Amino acid sequence: MDLDARFLLCPMPVIRLSAAMAKVATGDRVTVRCTDPGALYDIPAWCRLEGHEILETRTESSGEIVIVVRAGR
Repeated sequence: MDLDARFLLCPMPVIRLSAAMAKVATGDRVTVRCTDPGALYDIPAWCRLEGHEILETRTESSGEIVIVVRAGR
């Protein structure tokens, strides 16, 4: 699943990710695209608390942040 959280400020990327993760099965991947640099800290912290796994984090040349999350529980 792809999640567009671009141009949203904290805490909205995490809130949108939380809603998306409620709709997927364990093991599914969600790719989050965002522009808020705080997401680099907020999303991994939320994933640790909720039992999800960060598979990849990268910043593209456009400045967009891409975070791939695997649903844990």
